[in-house]
Amino acid sequence: MLAPDDEGVLDPWVEQWQRDNPQPDWMKEGFPPDIRELARNYEGPPPTRHLDDVRDDAVGDVAIRIYRNNGPQTGVVVYFHGGAFIVGGVKMMDNVAREIAHATGAVVISVEYRLAPENPFPAGLDDCEAVTRWVQEHVGDFGTSTDAIVLAGESAGANLATAVTLRLRDAGLSNVAGQVLIYPCTDGPGVHYPSREQFGTAEWVWDEYRGGQNIADNPYAVPMRAASLAGLPPTLVVLAGCDSLRDEGRAYAARLRADGVDVEETCFAGQPHGFVNHDFPAAASVHELVGTWVRTKLAATET
Repeated sequence: MLAPDDEGVLDPWVEQWQRDNPQPDWMKEGFPPDIRELARNYEGPPPTRHLDDVRDDAVGDVAIRIYRNNGPQTGVVVYFHGGAFIVGGVKMMDNVAREIAHATGAVVISVEYRLAPENPFPAGLDDCEAVTRWVQEHVGDFGTSTDAIVLAGESAGANLATAVTLRLRDAGLSNVAGQVLIYPCTDGPGVHYPSREQFGTAEWVWDEYRGGQNIADNPYAVPMRAASLAGLPPTLVVLAGCDSLRDEGRAYAARLRADGVDVEETCFAGQPHGFVNHDFPAAASVHELVGTWVRTKLAATET
């Protein structure tokens, strides 16, 4: 067991996994087109978590996948997958959506938002907001209260989740019970964080996402640039100790607290970026944490 002050030392299990599964060199500079398409269409491993009802649907032009078990629902979780704004998808992150549905007892709606570089900012964010607004209008159809909505995502998906909450707040539509941010991307390129120096960064991701635009100071692309985070919903921030995004996620949690937002923050020492998506052993503890936290926030909407 790693000591708390050793959060940036790889867990031995992870270290062995990385030796057995070395990252290709191209990951440092970008996805070649053939690899990008493969990563977008990857089905993922066979489901290990059974749910009673999993179906594909659409909100306008945006594809979604809806996950639920039979019986009463605690609420609705709108889930945005990770993948550096460039890859990933509903099929690839099916395992994460299933675990969230099981742990929270909620309906989970996974969003197939548009991806860069073909569809740069704000296309993907527009899709995520459109689905969230649809859920706000139809949440009663799922048998839950009108405020029983949580937004969740990991990495780029966590960036999109908090960007949507900012947009909803600014539009006066903030009936969201909480947001779950798993190793969130919250700050832009060129900003110094010790974890970025220790574990490396992928600056090329921002070039793909911005599509030639100057978005460095746009809070809906870079949430740390928001003038204020006051009025955002209660937030669960899950960090990985061996992740380049660790310190900006921690800084974002600190800013939320400073602006009066209820924040719970947990760092999983020794874990790398993507450990939840890859279903490493520590992911089970994340699902348990998310389930307990989300259930508590959704239950509060019933009072």
